[in-house]
Amino acid sequence: MRQIQENHVVARWPSIQMSYLLFRTQWIAVAWLAGQIVCGAEPSSSVPATPSPAQSGFESFEVFASTLSPLVRAQRPMTSKHYRQIEPSLYYFAASQAECFATLTDDGQQHEQMRAQQVTLLVKLCDFLDGKRKATANATVIGKGRSMIGLLDPARGLERKEITTLATAYDAPATVFKQDARGESIRNVADAFLSAVSDAATQHTPTTIVVLGHGSPEEIQSYSIPFERLADAMLGGDIGGPSGKGSTEPVDLSHLVLICDDCFSADFLINLGNAIETRCRDHCRPLVSLPYCIAGTNRGRVGHADFGEKFVPHFWKDVIELFYVRQPRPKQVLLGDFFGKVDNMMYGYGRTPIVKGSEVVGYRTVDPELFQDPVIFIPLDEKDLATLRAILNLKADAPLPRLLDIG
Repeated sequence: MRQIQENHVVARWPSIQMSYLLFRTQWIAVAWLAGQIVCGAEPSSSVPATPSPAQSGFESFEVFASTLSPLVRAQRPMTSKHYRQIEPSLYYFAASQAECFATLTDDGQQHEQMRAQQVTLLVKLCDFLDGKRKATANATVIGKGRSMIGLLDPARGLERKEITTLATAYDAPATVFKQDARGESIRNVADAFLSAVSDAATQHTPTTIVVLGHGSPEEIQSYSIPFERLADAMLGGDIGGPSGKGSTEPVDLSHLVLICDDCFSADFLINLGNAIETRCRDHCRPLVSLPYCIAGTNRGRVGHADFGEKFVPHFWKDVIELFYVRQPRPKQVLLGDFFGKVDNMMYGYGRTPIVKGSEVVGYRTVDPELFQDPVIFIPLDEKDLATLRAILNLKADAPLPRLLDIG
């Protein structure tokens, strides 16, 4: 977790019954024009960069945003605010299926025809992403009848009340794990947390799991929990079983929501999803559904925090601000609130608004290092996978990831 101090102004938030620490994630908004990002404004009339015939458009997000995105938006009108929310998702998924978008290297008409086919495919993927956003927007993340499990960084991490107070406000029972001065070891706290996760997973208890601290693509660093170990916990411990035969029962984790607010959290959650899929396949366990996952940072990005007596991660800070401090509170916090309200608030980190009259029409980049670009991952079922294979013209058994980034 990168500290914001030195040349950055550290916001000192008033203590309102809870010393709320919030974590502001932000959505990548990458440049339509080099040197300035103007997202939130309606599309300009400027002509998009013309790619060379050998350029696929997927070499990087910047290339995608400057070459293919304007063509997609010309075919599928959207507000800039909406498109910036799904643009990274569209890029990362399309790049992972680059062979389906292969561009002819010849000049002239063949290249133009291939480019048009690429754009048509991307528009279909936009439709699919928006369909899944609409279908999952009302899934409950925090609310009555849904338990919460927290794992907080030791030492200067947040206090338990930063989760329990929020949970109480929504009538959600909460159990929070943190090493403190009572003498518990890091290993003991990690074991207790994983046991609680395993119970929630195997007993099909609707549960939201919140992890706040330090992370890497491979592990929850604060407690040295590799993604493989968390996958095993979600599958009920050692899925080989004491006899070595193991269970063949279907795995349905759709009742779980996992929020990771730390560095490289999207990378960690992708690894976690892959590990669960691999274990189910290797042990002949049908995978009905992966959990819903919310990452405070996108692929390859670090998290940021205001740093005082405690470090206050931006993403969770914004969650507290939006769903506890502000009145009136909603009856429950939904998945759509995360890819709508939280994303919108997080977008201000590293950017300054462009105001015309009384309206914010766009943003200008100030410090791209502060971008976090949070991600919502939803589980895909077999019907979803079949739809995607049809869009991409893939074989019926072609492998596709079961976690989909929907922005």
